[in-house]
Amino acid sequence: MNAIVRHAYGGPDVLRLEDVEKPVVHDDSVLVRVRAASINALDWHMMRGAPLLARMGQGLRTPKAAGLGVDVAGEVEAVGTDVTELRPGDAVFGRAAGALAEYARGGVRSFVPKPANISFEQAAAVAVAGCTALQGLRDKGQLRPGQRVLINGGGGGVGTFTVQIAKALGAEITAVCGTHNVELIHSLGADRVIDYTREDFTRSGQQFELILDIAANRSLAACRRVLAPGGTLVIVGAAGNGRRLAPIAARMLAAAAWSRAGYRMLFFLAKITRDDLIVLKGLIEAGTVTPVVDRTYPLSETAAAIRYLEQGHAQGKVVITV
Repeated sequence: MNAIVRHAYGGPDVLRLEDVEKPVVHDDSVLVRVRAASINALDWHMMRGAPLLARMGQGLRTPKAAGLGVDVAGEVEAVGTDVTELRPGDAVFGRAAGALAEYARGGVRSFVPKPANISFEQAAAVAVAGCTALQGLRDKGQLRPGQRVLINGGGGGVGTFTVQIAKALGAEITAVCGTHNVELIHSLGADRVIDYTREDFTRSGQQFELILDIAANRSLAACRRVLAPGGTLVIVGAAGNGRRLAPIAARMLAAAAWSRAGYRMLFFLAKITRDDLIVLKGLIEAGTVTPVVDRTYPLSETAAAIRYLEQGHAQGKVVITV
């Protein structure tokens, strides 16, 4: 089968489309014929091996596993002997290591049935970004109906899910994004959209019970100015492009210091679970959440897709079609 692989850390030029062995189905696993996969910041961190923290468990000098990709949507090709929930031919979405390939294998709890009202390309955009948005708002942020929430970085993959899920949870939403995303974010349900090229949200004079900081482009001290007493700031991902460890460590230390001073500031990494994939499936089937896809690229042009994602201007998700 064809798959995107890399045998060294580096930029998109290290990626190769190669013929590799199809994954073998284990007793408790599912083999999916991939129709689409999406690109996440996680993928280019793993591709570059940056920051160095990203290499822990992945191989310090060279990658232990050549494949890339997590988000996937496709059709069940085969199931293990212990799998009863899914059958060959079922349309599914979820997560699988090495998703940027013609076939990908994952545990049975890694996949759920694809909503019939979205395409494979849209379904492939859901797992990482959708779970991050849902868990950041519901679990870490403990968002309640009527609360004021600020979403810093509303235009990207996580941001577009966050705006829609926050709306579904009954929040009053202010989203921060670039000029080219303002109309999109309004259409997704934001009550107010701040164009960061024209206005600094940390000097808006407003206060919010919950801030979901996806962009990480303002200091925590500045963000504190708009955090309401007793409010929570949830930090998603790393400062800036996250390629160096020092900014991440500095932000973690700053969050710990502000938390000791009485401000609730939390770092957050999502965990993709079957239960939350089912929640997202329900929201999509109800029409409450619609995955936003900016561009699609064929598998052979994955390097170009990652170059585009690294620019930081994607509207929603970047998807690879197989």
